[in-house]
Amino acid sequence: MATITKRTDSDGNSHYQVKVRLRGYPQQTATFSRLTDAKKWGTQTEAAIRERRHFKTVEAQKHTFTELADRYIRDVLPTKGNATQPSQRKQLEWWRQEIGSFVLVDCTPALIAEARDKLVHQASGSTANRYLAVLSHAFTVAWREWGWIESNPVFSVTKPKEPRGRVRFLSDSERDRFLTACRESPSAAWLYPLVVLALSTGMRSGEIRGLTWDRVDLKQGRILLEETKNGERRLIPLVGHACELLREFGKVRRLDTDLVFPGRRRPDKPVNLQHPWEHALKEAGIEDFRFHDLRHSAASYMLMNGATIAELTEVLGYKTLQMVKRYSHLSEAHAKGLVERMNAAIFGGPG
Repeated sequence: MATITKRTDSDGNSHYQVKVRLRGYPQQTATFSRLTDAKKWGTQTEAAIRERRHFKTVEAQKHTFTELADRYIRDVLPTKGNATQPSQRKQLEWWRQEIGSFVLVDCTPALIAEARDKLVHQASGSTANRYLAVLSHAFTVAWREWGWIESNPVFSVTKPKEPRGRVRFLSDSERDRFLTACRESPSAAWLYPLVVLALSTGMRSGEIRGLTWDRVDLKQGRILLEETKNGERRLIPLVGHACELLREFGKVRRLDTDLVFPGRRRPDKPVNLQHPWEHALKEAGIEDFRFHDLRHSAASYMLMNGATIAELTEVLGYKTLQMVKRYSHLSEAHAKGLVERMNAAIFGGPG
């Protein structure tokens, strides 16, 4: 029940203090200069408490976004894969700088959208969406598990449009020249096997450079990745030339590290790829090509040799079919041949 007490300060001004007491709930207090406002607040607060709507708002007024980010980094981030933790920590630190001082009740969609626009201007729509994703998950945890907020404000923020994903892959002649340059490189002993492994499996740079021998099963012909970019376990077939190269490479492996491709001076760290990579590209006369484009190349070769989009999603570990739609034009000939064979089987005629 709400009780209102009139108080007069030293200047003769009147104020009305409202106290709402309900058994089983902490007392709520507020002060107003007008009696009508005091009565309105008392009635609304009592109704909200009875309907269990009030205390989330109170929590949202007590905690800042910095507190939310700190708790999320401490309790939630360690449960994610090691591959994603550094980038998401960096993203949360950026949000902390932008909105960290605001209490959660003031972290409105408008405030977040303003920061989103800043990200789009500084980086890109794609980057903004990655930052919004981790922010959204943090707010969702605070909403559903901690009871700090009543809803996730990011749900009302529009995601920027992203440009169509880049698809750059090596042509047959480029591939031949590049592999030759890798074989003839001063770093050929490890550069050539590393590049062949990337082209054969579509593994990401971080997955290859962080690969350890206990994840490689040469007998069964497979690589097991426990931690990937999307946080899921992935089994990768290891066959043909790549398997033979790793088998030979393993015979002369360093015994002071478990990394497959360790650094020369720091065997506990992955090899530094930058200079050998750039040198090989220059020798092969190849421009506008990044290491991640080896993954695009592997995906393109698989599709042009009959793989389906669904199969590509499974082998390369893409999280959604939408992520591999960029390659769909490469599978048109395969799809046409499939339809032609089906029609020939049903209706007769050339297959």
